[in-house]
Amino acid sequence: MLLVCYSKLYNRDMFEWSDLRHFLAVARSGSTLAAARSLRVSQPTVVRRIAALEEALGLTLFDRRPSGYKLTEAGLALVERSERVEVAAEAVHDAALSQAREISGTVRISLFEIFGVTILAPLLRELRETHPQIRVDVDLSDVVRDLEVGEADIALRSGIRLSGNGLVCRRVCDERWGYYCSAGYLKSNIHPTTPEMMKDHPVIGDGTEDFWPEFAEWRRAEGLSNTSNFRGSANGPLAAAKSGMGIALLPHLATYGDPDLILCVDGPKTEHGLWLVTTERLRRAPRVRLVMDFLAKRIGEIARAAA
Repeated sequence: MLLVCYSKLYNRDMFEWSDLRHFLAVARSGSTLAAARSLRVSQPTVVRRIAALEEALGLTLFDRRPSGYKLTEAGLALVERSERVEVAAEAVHDAALSQAREISGTVRISLFEIFGVTILAPLLRELRETHPQIRVDVDLSDVVRDLEVGEADIALRSGIRLSGNGLVCRRVCDERWGYYCSAGYLKSNIHPTTPEMMKDHPVIGDGTEDFWPEFAEWRRAEGLSNTSNFRGSANGPLAAAKSGMGIALLPHLATYGDPDLILCVDGPKTEHGLWLVTTERLRRAPRVRLVMDFLAKRIGEIARAAA
């Protein structure tokens, strides 16, 4: 039975390698709750991953008891081998981190101002902590920079499909917008949760519908009109909403983690996405590849959490 087990262990189609982290955490603590705390995940996640590992291996690794999780004979036999995988994985991680820290140079990023001031700034702090040799120059103009002539190294852009000669386009996440107001605004106003209720509130726009016709069509269908517009930058509606002026159309990504902004009505679902764009010439440059991968991962995580 154990020979079958270990042959399956090296079939990566059978289970995820990270399941072994959850297995070891439970084996060491004897508790899925303690394991969840150490891994910084939810307890149901740990329970689910342990069950998935057992199913993939065809073994019962723990006896579930009121006092906690106790390793079975099969589980005990798997601990040592899992620890070897853990040590090897940590060695690979340390080696990769060491190499990444040696990457240096300047990376110029162009993106919409609202994303620059809401999500990019804290992400650059993270980037600086892990890759101190990378210098980042940020262009917050909403003007589309020409990457092919060297006006920027990386751009964060919005669109349904992006392409271009010499460009490499990587879709990071769906782009979703909604109508938000401030917590202060709701102290003296009823919380509108439908388009019909929004008609009794001041609505702040930013001209998004000029290049995103789906929003204009949706607003017309719902009988909504803007009380005021801040054109040129979505930072205008953002500031207006936070001041308590009314309800503003804002990207979900830019409002994530702000306790002062409350969603009222979700906008229409569209095919729009946010894309990271660079050039064929720069895509393999270590500094550019590092920053592209970092931003794609973290922006994607934030977008999923904000959805």
